[in-house]
Amino acid sequence: MILASVFTFKILLAVVLFVITLGVAAYSTYFERKVAAFMQDRIGPNRAGPLGLLQPIADGVKMIFKEEHRPAGSNRILFILGPSIAMLTALMTSAVIPWSPKYFEIGGQKYALQIADLNVGILYIFGVVSLGVYGILIGGWSSNNKYSLLGAVRASSQMISYELAMGLSIIPIILGSESLQMSAIVESQHEVWNVFKYPIGFLIFLICAFAETNRTPFDLPECETELVGGYHTEYTSMKLGFFLFSEYVNMFASSAVISTLFFGGYHFPGMSLLPAGIAVLVGVGVLFAKIIFFIFFFMWIRWTIPRFRYDQLMHLGWQVLMPLAILLVVVYGAIFSFI
Repeated sequence: MILASVFTFKILLAVVLFVITLGVAAYSTYFERKVAAFMQDRIGPNRAGPLGLLQPIADGVKMIFKEEHRPAGSNRILFILGPSIAMLTALMTSAVIPWSPKYFEIGGQKYALQIADLNVGILYIFGVVSLGVYGILIGGWSSNNKYSLLGAVRASSQMISYELAMGLSIIPIILGSESLQMSAIVESQHEVWNVFKYPIGFLIFLICAFAETNRTPFDLPECETELVGGYHTEYTSMKLGFFLFSEYVNMFASSAVISTLFFGGYHFPGMSLLPAGIAVLVGVGVLFAKIIFFIFFFMWIRWTIPRFRYDQLMHLGWQVLMPLAILLVVVYGAIFSFI
């Protein structure tokens, strides 16, 4: 009976998180336009509903009813599979994020606001993220378009380059917390957040997160000035919508991972002074506040820094971030070996 109730709770939590993720991603498109408008002294969306708040819904309806087009020389199965993989992997990332203190009680039964508390949670995140590039690569290759193929090749080489440095940048966190479990990493920050312990690691991880999500200034796979639209040039209707929407879902997931690994997750000053039930609610709110800040930061950078050249992108990844990440591992490895 207890197992059934826990399973039911996990299913319900997964559904709620799915809806919240889609909602946050949908309205990130609205707030990005508002942020861009503010920075460029414009108004932004203001026609669909009060203050333009129905604009994401209007965009979704428009995407659904757009004409469906598939190039004659494309691979039909892979053409459909590409955006499906991109969207699926983006949604899977949040499954191991702890959203509140480890347990809270309902009717004497303990529950955790975490879908899966895997003992290799951080490896799960990197594994799922690394699969996301297959959606882009398959979509670009199956389109039978040279521009799409070039965008797909750029995406794969970019993600491989930056995933290596990103993986190395969290080695000090794993050594410090002595665990690959996301909940254990969060609990290790109850006194001092990891951003203060490993600031260089945070900087490397943040830069790599921009490259992983294909956000400006690392949006070379879809660079319209060179590749028309990049890997999704031939896509229309909701297939294009999946590719575009997965970017915002990835931005939400990346912000959640950054907040969890480096900014204490749900931890906040004075948390231990609050009753358990209130601490859970406030903790969830604090974590979402951190996530919203980083989503804004992603948008801020997009409308501030111009796009890199592709050779500059590769130079930064292989000749700057990679040696710096290796040096970080060596230094902190030596420190922890003597502690």
